[in-house]
Amino acid sequence: MKIVVIGGAGYIGSHVARELLDRGHQVTVFDNLSTGTRENLFSDEEFIHGDILTTDSLRQAFSQGFEALIHLAASKAAGESMIKPEKYSVNNITGTLNILNAASEAGIGNIVFSSSAAVYGEPQYLPIDEDHPTVPENYYGFTKLQIEGFLRWYEKLKGIRSASLRYFNAAGYDAAGRITGLEHNSANLLPVIMEVAMGWRNNLQIFGDDYDTEDGTGVRDYIHVSDLARAHAAALEYITEKKQSLTVNLGSESGLSVLQILETTRKISGKKVPVEVVGRRPGDPGKLVASSAKAKELLGWKATESDVDSLVSTSWNAYGKAIRL
Repeated sequence: MKIVVIGGAGYIGSHVARELLDRGHQVTVFDNLSTGTRENLFSDEEFIHGDILTTDSLRQAFSQGFEALIHLAASKAAGESMIKPEKYSVNNITGTLNILNAASEAGIGNIVFSSSAAVYGEPQYLPIDEDHPTVPENYYGFTKLQIEGFLRWYEKLKGIRSASLRYFNAAGYDAAGRITGLEHNSANLLPVIMEVAMGWRNNLQIFGDDYDTEDGTGVRDYIHVSDLARAHAAALEYITEKKQSLTVNLGSESGLSVLQILETTRKISGKKVPVEVVGRRPGDPGKLVASSAKAKELLGWKATESDVDSLVSTSWNAYGKAIRL
């Protein structure tokens, strides 16, 4: 299948592109390289340097006869979205509408969208399934939820099938070491721990150690990025073969605490990783875990690389290579 991966030079996008290539698809990456890197581009894919806010570049790119697209281009920092909603409105909502309009014009009938479990907001029960109320607590989650709505409308009006994939925390790196470009200015736990272990940061701040969890620190559902990549490919196969849209959660279904990841990093890296315990962040729940039962049922998918040792060891390998470049 001829596929364009929008945001394919980024952290998740490069893993998705690699998975599609490994499955024999013809892949073109469309990316403005604002957060993605040329390090994450592969010799067996095409690359278009373009921007989703430039409609002419989208039209020109989509004129190549793509059968499907994967949409991973978005601003994604939840905290920043509450301070700079304009940025998220333009990049996430306007950018997606540009993609949808260009895809409709070009006759691209299948879209896999990288959504987020942030659409759910404060958990009313655990594990969170797809029937959980969607009441996002940050503007980033709101934009993702709105985009899911646009996709449903474009299916009704334009016949474009879509898969919306909701997940919490992507982590880890390709186990074969084929992807070396690191995330820029990441605020996520595992990259921050890696940066402390590498000596790039002074310490790790732990936001609260008095939660009602086994060790007092927050528990989150971390999913290995390679598991995510397989899910994107499986979702694309589903909507093209079944000719049906779907919305599914992706998760490991077994949360990891901050201390679990910290201690595993210390063990694997051999580094001390100094920490500072500070107060809880407003709105941070003690535990977030997603149910992936629907993804298992419809896609035959489950997380197989999302154990804490795999998450940490593949990350540590990627950061170790980066320091030697």
